[in-house]
Amino acid sequence: MASESKSFGSPAGSMPAEAERTESSSPESRILPEIGLVYGLILVAVWTPQGHLNSAVSWAALCLTILLTALSPYSSRELGLTRPLCGTSLIVAIGGLLIVMIAAAGMFTRVFGLPQALPLHRAWQYAIWALLQEFLLQSFMFVRLESVFGSRRGVLAAAGLFAIAHLPSPLLTILSFLGAIFFCEMFRRYRNIYPLGLIHAGLGLTIAASLPDPVLHHMRVGLGYLMYHV
Repeated sequence: MASESKSFGSPAGSMPAEAERTESSSPESRILPEIGLVYGLILVAVWTPQGHLNSAVSWAALCLTILLTALSPYSSRELGLTRPLCGTSLIVAIGGLLIVMIAAAGMFTRVFGLPQALPLHRAWQYAIWALLQEFLLQSFMFVRLESVFGSRRGVLAAAGLFAIAHLPSPLLTILSFLGAIFFCEMFRRYRNIYPLGLIHAGLGLTIAASLPDPVLHHMRVGLGYLMYHV
């Protein structure tokens, strides 16, 4: 299936309609503060103890993301919401291969400890959370970073922010950066968050069920990673 991006042909000397609308409606002076505000709330949630404050900040980040997305100049197609089959075969094929590779690697890492138990209710909850993460990463952050830095640099910038949110877990930080490059590049080409959410869930669950929990600390990040005790 042919890849697609936000760049379309236009007559010489004219600006593509989507680029013109993005430039006029969402300049850098608005885009970067929006990203900074939402990302700042995410980091606060990651680095505060579980409790009322943590829950309030988490909900504030989610609600603000939805609000700013609804008010943004980006179309539903640009946000990856309207083409659920576009690029699905390739995304699922590559993602499936990565899942198999991680599961195979887990067979050789048992010397560092056993993986965590993964109850069914936690699995489906994580699957929903994975789709929400892809919405945040792609439909909110990447489209804005792409507007500022261009597609290629936008992929790296979004992947970097995604990885930083997984500190101080060394393994998850590395895996999330590599995974986000894949996710963002596929989104850049196909503008479809649905198979990305599916593969994100598959990869996350495979990591949790295959790699040693003494290293992953129950897949926790931020303060939760530091406070985790076996």
